[in-house]
Amino acid sequence: MIIVMKNKADEKAVEKVLEWIEAAGYKAHVSKGVERTIIGAIGDERGKVFLKAVETWPGVEKVMPILQPYKLASRETKQGDTVITVGDVEIGGPKCVVIAGPCAVESSEQLMEAASVVKKGGASMLRGGAFKPRTSPYSFQGLGEEGLKILAKAREKTGLPVVTEVMRASDIELIEGYADVLQVGARNVQNFALLKAVGQAKKPVLLKRGMMTTLEELLMSAEYILASGNANVILCERGIRTFETAMRNTLDISAVPVLKDKTHLPVIVDPSHAIGKWKFVLPLAKAAVAVGADGLMIEVHPDPQHALSDGPQSLKPERFYDLMREIESIAKIVRKGYAEAHGAH
Repeated sequence: MIIVMKNKADEKAVEKVLEWIEAAGYKAHVSKGVERTIIGAIGDERGKVFLKAVETWPGVEKVMPILQPYKLASRETKQGDTVITVGDVEIGGPKCVVIAGPCAVESSEQLMEAASVVKKGGASMLRGGAFKPRTSPYSFQGLGEEGLKILAKAREKTGLPVVTEVMRASDIELIEGYADVLQVGARNVQNFALLKAVGQAKKPVLLKRGMMTTLEELLMSAEYILASGNANVILCERGIRTFETAMRNTLDISAVPVLKDKTHLPVIVDPSHAIGKWKFVLPLAKAAVAVGADGLMIEVHPDPQHALSDGPQSLKPERFYDLMREIESIAKIVRKGYAEAHGAH
């Protein structure tokens, strides 16, 4: 249920409603807008009649059901967009954020060189996998904690916040000690035990869409994280599996505006995993920015031909610099519209 408070409702009226919600066995989530406060009451259906009683209370404008199955992720529950702050970086704000780096941390030399390229190109965050889920058990699986230590050193050297993947709940505490954002990969998007676990983590979560996951299923996965207590969730479109074989996956570019309509959570796009070929990453990145993505995740490697993971889709340094230059003009136009709509300067 959603309780919409009147424009001039005072704090006492809001507190009284919050107490009533808790008495009904619901969790209250408060969203304070410029003009009015909206309170989301999250729980099962048994307390609906009990909650409905507040409709006649002083300060309450109306009580409405939350129609979507994803309660906390829905725009019905929260006014405006969620902006997630990671160090000095704002994801979901007026700037289009670029997260870049190699698929996997292979060595200190490789990552430091990649981090330098990412920094020079103007990206905001560094990505790199220390634990790698691979289709084949014989493929490179990552360096584990040693890879995390290398990522932390790269952050210290460049000042770039670090994004890395978590595959098991038992690794969360370890990874949190090194990383700034925890990534849940496409293969784990419906690993509900893992989602609940990262929902209890202190770091933001970057949640990738699965290869066969609908947008509603993606939002329900985000709901697991939100319902477990972590409000900082970033959604990532990375391509879905279709009948087409010309590319690795099919980038669902329409997912960006549709998700932005359905949820207040920030939405980024990973064109590298979608297409699987470096030569097509740039046009897809430009398309993602043009339709309003809050950011991009780009794979960059100093020597893609000898990469231990995803070399064919990784950009060489000069190609990455080209990408950053070309998306800048598009981002300025699109994000200017965002800033005007949200009153930013």
